[in-house]
Amino acid sequence: MPIILCLLVWVLSMPLFGAATDAAAPAAGNGAPDFGPNVIVFDPSMAAADIQSKCDAIFDQQERSEFGPDRYALFFKPGVYDLKVKVGFYTQVYGLGKLPDDVTINGEVHVDARRMNGNGTTNFWRGCENLAIAPPGDKGKDMWAVSQAAPLRRVHVEGTLWLFDNGWTSGGFLADSKIDKDVVPGSQQQWFSRNTQWGNWKGGVWNMVFVGTDQPPAGTWPKRPFTEVDKTPFIREKPFLYMDEAGHYNVFLPGMKTDSTSYGWADGKPVGKSISLSQFYIARADKDTAATLNAALSQGKNLLLTPGIYNLDDTIHVTRPDTIVLGLGMATLSPQKGTSALEVSDVDGVTIANILFDAGPISSPVLLQVGEPGSSKSHTADPTALFDIFCRVGGGTVGVANCCVVINSNDVIGDHAWIWRADHGAGAGWDKNKSANGLIVNGANVIYYGLFVEHFQEVQTLWNGENGRTYFYQSEMPYDPPTQTAWQHGTAKGWPSYKVADNVKTHEAWGLGIYCIFTHDNIYADNAVEAPKTPGVKFHHVLSFRLSGATDNSGINSVINGEGGAATKAAHEARILEYPIPPS
Repeated sequence: MPIILCLLVWVLSMPLFGAATDAAAPAAGNGAPDFGPNVIVFDPSMAAADIQSKCDAIFDQQERSEFGPDRYALFFKPGVYDLKVKVGFYTQVYGLGKLPDDVTINGEVHVDARRMNGNGTTNFWRGCENLAIAPPGDKGKDMWAVSQAAPLRRVHVEGTLWLFDNGWTSGGFLADSKIDKDVVPGSQQQWFSRNTQWGNWKGGVWNMVFVGTDQPPAGTWPKRPFTEVDKTPFIREKPFLYMDEAGHYNVFLPGMKTDSTSYGWADGKPVGKSISLSQFYIARADKDTAATLNAALSQGKNLLLTPGIYNLDDTIHVTRPDTIVLGLGMATLSPQKGTSALEVSDVDGVTIANILFDAGPISSPVLLQVGEPGSSKSHTADPTALFDIFCRVGGGTVGVANCCVVINSNDVIGDHAWIWRADHGAGAGWDKNKSANGLIVNGANVIYYGLFVEHFQEVQTLWNGENGRTYFYQSEMPYDPPTQTAWQHGTAKGWPSYKVADNVKTHEAWGLGIYCIFTHDNIYADNAVEAPKTPGVKFHHVLSFRLSGATDNSGINSVINGEGGAATKAAHEARILEYPIPPS
């Protein structure tokens, strides 16, 4: 979702990086698993110049490959490395220690925006996890100038962290991390931080949400763009791959936390359990199909999806409680025959993490479904969790899907999602990449942290289940409705971005930013949010904003249910502090 960028599209083809396989060093002990050609494992005994050369070559290929086919995971075994790792599209950098400080990069793990002269509003689809970064010098800084789908998790920055590169960036995610000095968002327009500690947080533009963080910035909304929630009510962290002292590969599954603050590895004893990699089926996009993946699941295996694009001719079915499906390097699932990509039965404790769902050429009813329609079981003791779920309709290919994510199960925890109907790239157009909704929640007691949903043709996020909670929401309405008649429901102009169903009695959301850029004349949405006006349905800190438009005649007429003012050319933003609005 480029907030400022509307028309500029960078889709440049680069030569394939053909030397990836020779960097994978064998593990100690039982030998390295066959992760395939696009998982690169580095060892501190390797020459620093060779590691730097390999990282630079991958970056040179991926820097401008916004919709390219290649995906990479760069793993660093425990030790110290002197490097500047530049991170391009579809590249994720991981430490293989059990703790972030087991792997230290003396230098940077770096995302800049030089490809667009400082504008980072399309720096998508990349990530960094589970390592320490020690920027050089007393005033050393690490730059992570990103927008959507570019999480920082479980990192220790031994210096200052910059979230911009002298131009706009627009939306990011930081969790379970420690920043020794300052976080400087600069022109970063919106950001979500959870369970993280820093020295100081310095600034912000529109919508900064802090949940369970140490030392959130001073100031109150709306004079300052800060929404603060003292404790994270219910979470477990994302699982990760690591090597034990014998050189064996395992996946660590963190345990549940309630009312938590700060990061979870400070005492060196993270809570959770280790699962041997022998309990995982290591999938390869160049070899596996839906049939082979389902066969592995039916044998009781978890799935480790190595980097690549998995073009599926059928649905992947997860039916066993506590199954883990963990993607590496932006592993991508793309249904090709009009099916869903992945369906989870209404069972306890499933983990789906780090997957890009890319709609195929035949319309799918849904890309990811959690629980069957009508699911009613309680999962409070062992909830399903979704981490870093990224969905795309169009952009990379001509894609069509009615909805991207449907959650039918109760008690699901969502931790970071970018669900995107493409506004640029292949097949982007009102009559091409058709998709009605981004997210539909039917289950009760569903929590989402860091939710980004954008550009769908009807309601972006529809919440039908009781007792839902959202902590941070970023959304742009579709750019491209051709006429008002083509984009309305009943007598209402347009569609709200976020709708709580009329029969819902309890719902709560914190820190919502909803924006519009309409590229045709005379397009309006009556409401940014629609919700029942009842004491149990509450909103805290809601912003609507008209960024630009084809002409002066467009905008959002009210924030919630006809209240809160208009975001139009005359007054480009409107805010509601609390809803229902208390009496004066």
